Amino acid sequence: MKSPTTQTPLETREVTAPPAQVSLLRLYLLRFGYLVIAVGLAVTKWPLLITHDGPWPLFEGVETCMLVALSLLWILGLRYPLQMLPVLLFEIGWKLIWLAVIAVPMLLADDLDAATLSVLFACLWIVIVLAVIPWRYVVRQYILKQGDPWRPNVTRPDGDQL
Repeated sequence: MKSPTTQTPLETREVTAPPAQVSLLRLYLLRFGYLVIAVGLAVTKWPLLITHDGPWPLFEGVETCMLVALSLLWILGLRYPLQMLPVLLFEIGWKLIWLAVIAVPMLLADDLDAATLSVLFACLWIVIVLAVIPWRYVVRQYILKQGDPWRPNVTRPDGDQL
């Protein structure tokens, strides 16, 4: 047993709540979700970036470069599935908003064109991601957990400030 003077800073730090746990099975399911998205983008967007000849139309160039960059983040998610959750939540967020604000009203008005229908089918892959997200962890980590401080705490030592 160590004396109080030999404890490391981590041993003396107060813990307010146990760390959120995610089972190994949930981590593998989450990795599967990252893999599906990464492979899908690698197959569809990387060839466009590599083989494209000539200038890009503005939006098409922005979209392709953004999706290629996101595919790299999904690959990173294979190694760090929990740390990459905010990016995955962004993916879910924009797709659900697009479906609700753009696709569903057009569908209800029977006004879907081929381009919108193509994006609609691409966005429906989000069902896989919704199924593999460890939602209890998300709620504990991003909703219930106390956020980072907005101003300095006078009782905290200066050693952990930049």
